[in-house]
Amino acid sequence: MNKFNFLKSVTTIVVATTALLAISSAQAELKGWNIHVPDYPVSVGMDKFTSLMEASTGIKAKTFHNGVLGSQPDAIKQVQLGGLDFAVFSLGPMGPIVPATNVVSLPFIFKNMDHMHRVMDGSFGDKLSAAMEEKGLVGLAWYDSGARSFYNSKKPITEVADMKGLKFRVMGNPIFVEMVEALGGNATPMAFSEVFQSLKTGVIDGAENNWPSYESTSHFEVAGFYSLSQHLIIPECLCMSKITWDKLSDDEKVAVKAAARESSVLQREEWAKRALKSRKIVEAGGIKFNEIADKSAFQDAMSVVYEKAVAKSPFLQEYIDAIQSVD
Repeated sequence: MNKFNFLKSVTTIVVATTALLAISSAQAELKGWNIHVPDYPVSVGMDKFTSLMEASTGIKAKTFHNGVLGSQPDAIKQVQLGGLDFAVFSLGPMGPIVPATNVVSLPFIFKNMDHMHRVMDGSFGDKLSAAMEEKGLVGLAWYDSGARSFYNSKKPITEVADMKGLKFRVMGNPIFVEMVEALGGNATPMAFSEVFQSLKTGVIDGAENNWPSYESTSHFEVAGFYSLSQHLIIPECLCMSKITWDKLSDDEKVAVKAAARESSVLQREEWAKRALKSRKIVEAGGIKFNEIADKSAFQDAMSVVYEKAVAKSPFLQEYIDAIQSVD
């Protein structure tokens, strides 16, 4: 083979390989992470998102449910690095990674679920998403995770004094440790998967969570006192890796965000239905449920939690004021 033919052959191979890589890249399926079972409201929302995204952009995507791709801390790192393309994350444990998200973890920061929706769907949500983007996470939409209340195996909680000495599991964020301690309890950060056995064996006395989590994990079988404190209303984020996001065209970005926002409407509807269903199941199962007539003492006890949060991150005061300014 002469030099000309050799170079021609090499050029042909390079062009063909480049074309194949381009086709492969174009057809690559985006990979999503989710901790929940396939029929959970978050899962239903994520599946809606991927179907809408493919319909509007042609981008194929698959969500891996049940946490098969690892824990949330691992998944956050993978999304930041581009190993995973999208995910739904609870903002509760995200504070150490994106300090601005700590504001939505402050107890009683939202008045109720509707207030949370108005805040997160408005300019504040965009502000928080911008802070997350600096850490490699692009916030596309905000999902519901309900209102969290205390439950335990010992007694009803009707006033702050009832918290004294009880050992509660909390998510891995110092704010939640401070929250329980401010109420006189003992806080134990612990993986969610370990809670049932720890309740059953008495390692902890209680935990705090929403109705679906309390029911679906069978925690109600080993901790039968559920007290409606509703101290935390923490949204979840449908996030995309900034690495993946930056590869999209402007038109694709608009379409992807629209798909995410539309999926959040369905997810919230599914959440409301699931919360009601779960509450009926556990009440039929014999739990002892109680309202807390006056939450003001619980709210007042949180002043030290707010003070510590702002002292550690002074910029949080601006975020707190922004949330509280929304009717």
